[in-house]
Amino acid sequence: MALKWKLYEGGATPPPGAVVAPDERLSWPRTIGLGAQHVVAMFGATFVFPIIMGLNPQLAVLMSGIATILFLLIVNDKIPSYLGTSAAFVAAAGAIRAQGGESSDVTGAILVAGLLLVVIGIGVHLVGGSMINRVLPPAVTGAVVMLIGFNLAPVVADLYWPADQWVAVSTMIFVIVVSVVVRGFLSRIAVLLGLVFGTALSWVLDVVAGPLAGADGTEADRVNFGAVGDAAWIGLPESITQADGTVLSGAHLPSFSATFILLIVPGVIALVAENAGHVKAVEEMTNRNLNPYMGRAFIGDGVGTALAGFVGGSPTTTYAENIGVMAATRVYSTAAYYVAALVAIVFGFSPKFGAAVSAVPSGVLGGITVVLYGMIGLLGAKIWVDNRVDFGNPVNLVPLAAGLVIGIGDVSLKFSDDFSVTGIALGTIVTIVAYHAVRAAAPARLREAGPVERVGGPGSPDAPGSPGHRGPGGPAAH
Repeated sequence: MALKWKLYEGGATPPPGAVVAPDERLSWPRTIGLGAQHVVAMFGATFVFPIIMGLNPQLAVLMSGIATILFLLIVNDKIPSYLGTSAAFVAAAGAIRAQGGESSDVTGAILVAGLLLVVIGIGVHLVGGSMINRVLPPAVTGAVVMLIGFNLAPVVADLYWPADQWVAVSTMIFVIVVSVVVRGFLSRIAVLLGLVFGTALSWVLDVVAGPLAGADGTEADRVNFGAVGDAAWIGLPESITQADGTVLSGAHLPSFSATFILLIVPGVIALVAENAGHVKAVEEMTNRNLNPYMGRAFIGDGVGTALAGFVGGSPTTTYAENIGVMAATRVYSTAAYYVAALVAIVFGFSPKFGAAVSAVPSGVLGGITVVLYGMIGLLGAKIWVDNRVDFGNPVNLVPLAAGLVIGIGDVSLKFSDDFSVTGIALGTIVTIVAYHAVRAAAPARLREAGPVERVGGPGSPDAPGSPGHRGPGGPAAH
């Protein structure tokens, strides 16, 4: 039962090498401290991705806490996890807005994606986890994750980077150095530290070099905290206007469009891979059989994503950087995650916090996203490597090549003036349908599968979702 944990060795700090199980806890002061670590670990990516999607970061943090509690209850506290904002839908959100969609269209599509993940979770719970590899083998999953990441490149090149190229390149270098050179927990929060560094650098440049000239000839400060002073300390998330005029929508009800839903549904495949990798990584760390809870994990994430979409929030996913905290501390107590969720909910009811987050300059986001988006794409390649996908086999090579170019190049297929399938959606459809079609028609010698492991290769110590893997905070993405 939730809120009922066995006290580990009187609540004292465990000795080196000792493991605190999910159904155990340390003393409440120590548990609160561990919960605070989980908040810091998830924080950077959880509020960066909503800003990029044009959604309210305050609402995203609030819903991440609520979604985490729902997830823990659904999995019966067997899988310790924090549900932060997913990057799997960032490109689709940009595509929806590029086609004239508004925030309600984005969140409506997110809601449908969450419900689809719930349906998948029910199927997995009834049939078993093996169905994931049959429908979405590593070759297909890797291609979809890759095209999702690389489809985002124009967002960096056309929107964030040109806003302040020198701040962008400085922030990029900072994030790379901290992620690779700095050791320990700090490397896992490289994105958060990059935001602080880039914002501080922008403020210094405002003082030393003066305002930044825009493309229209007007000048404006890189950093503007005016909205922070005007915001209330306590209140519901409201729309926030950034310095560049972009409006981050507050709480709102969703709207639905078949065209926009098709754009965002492929992101569900990334959520399936992330959740599967997460469950297997926790299974190996805790030495417990969690396969019976795989479907529940999908359901929990799907419910969190759907609920977030219903109120105007961002999609959720299990976070690898929080696995990093568990791997470092060897404390897997779900009590710490309840603490982290409650802290996030408190932050979520502070408009002043939301305004401060939204004041991050576009140039800073340029430096961060150039790393994050590339990492999303390369995680797809890592799935191929971890599962030893054979690209000497045309069954793998040809259909995936077509889907990748369509997705990365944002190719569209127009059926009418009102309906078209574009970029990520079309690339995903081609990848999945073409792969299974040619595999069914191919000679037996080509259909023979090579070594197929779990999606995302969670058995690898450096695989997505595993203890050695760095999520958005360190700085790979979700």
